[in-house]
Amino acid sequence: MGKGGGCVPSKKKAPLGVSGQDAPDVVSDRSITVEEQSQVSDVRPQIQDEVLQTIKKLRIFIVFYSMYGHVESLAKRMKKGVDGIDGVEGVLYRVPETMSQEVLEQMKVPSKGDEIPVISVDDLVEADGLLFGFPTRFGSMSSQMKAFFDSTGKLWNEQKLAGVPAGFFVSTGTQGGGQETTAWTAITQLVHHGMLYVPVGYTFGAGMFNMETVRGGSPYGSGTYSGDGTRQPSDTELALAEHQGKYMAMIVKRLSQPQSSE
Repeated sequence: MGKGGGCVPSKKKAPLGVSGQDAPDVVSDRSITVEEQSQVSDVRPQIQDEVLQTIKKLRIFIVFYSMYGHVESLAKRMKKGVDGIDGVEGVLYRVPETMSQEVLEQMKVPSKGDEIPVISVDDLVEADGLLFGFPTRFGSMSSQMKAFFDSTGKLWNEQKLAGVPAGFFVSTGTQGGGQETTAWTAITQLVHHGMLYVPVGYTFGAGMFNMETVRGGSPYGSGTYSGDGTRQPSDTELALAEHQGKYMAMIVKRLSQPQSSE
């Protein structure tokens, strides 16, 4: 056989059994034109945006009970703090009301809108972190929040919340009415679930030592004083709530990152 002959068909000839008219077009090697490069460049950012949108943010559920709006004000400011940390978002939830509408009307409790949904027990497992807010009742959490915790027996039995970071924020009527004990007595709920209690400590800095104005909150968590119900959270109390949201978000983000093995 001569050079170039044999059983290997020539790249310039149609394979046996295929006429010249039926032969497929030969694809020649060529460079991508400037116009095609521009089209590729235009598509790339769109793909990157779609990928970024599919990246799931860490979620911290801010679950609270608020009768007259004081705890709710802290919760909303706390969400602002959580949302301020890249890759983390806060989600507001109410716990179910246990009192009848008739009793609530007699107590002149303002009606709640539909802006913030009521949480179910099964929703808790979707959270990467939890912040629970509630008013005090004789130095411990309100009955509405306690009833909600009491309904988490199935999650406890299956240890669905074990290892989840959680913290508290509170509202009391007076300075000695339970800013610390309300959060302190609530720790037992986390202990039985195996959750990780994250106090705010003194990370608020100088704000924790300010003695010039009345301020709720403690190392156990942010807080406010409601007084006779007419007092609203002060700027310092709201700032502490926002700080606690940021602090919890940073803790959750740190715990979610894979640890490098040495």
